[in-house]
Amino acid sequence: MNGNFFADYKNYIVLPVEQEVSKEEFDPKDYGTYYILTLSLYDSLISKWSEATKFDIDVEKSIKTVLEEFNKRHKSKYHLQILELEIDKSYFVLALSCKNEMENQEGMDRIPYIVEKRLSNPFYTGQCWFKLVGQRGRMSRKLFCFSFKEYTM
Repeated sequence: MNGNFFADYKNYIVLPVEQEVSKEEFDPKDYGTYYILTLSLYDSLISKWSEATKFDIDVEKSIKTVLEEFNKRHKSKYHLQILELEIDKSYFVLALSCKNEMENQEGMDRIPYIVEKRLSNPFYTGQCWFKLVGQRGRMSRKLFCFSFKEYTM
């Protein structure tokens, strides 16, 4: 093969453009089922969120980053938004809106999957929240204890 085969490669450079995701306002009419989720750290090394700074973690920024990414990826099915985060508490509260209505058992099965797989992994690795849980949490790779309840109007 000739060493000059790709000599004119510059004519073929096309810069990738990140697809712009529209920042649509949350409209509750677009969703069929709503849940309120309360999350706290499993095997926590901190007693309140303000202590996370000792581990170089900005809790508010981390949550915002993860929720934005979650909403981009799953906008056709789910929407998450933070309802409560108080720096002197050890939990935070999210609203999960689901496009399709879920029967009780379906919700009971799907929500743990969403929290443990879709939500926990970006916190655990992407935001380094593994630093906030003890050995027991790391061994089981479990980040959150959570509870949820359907929100009805």
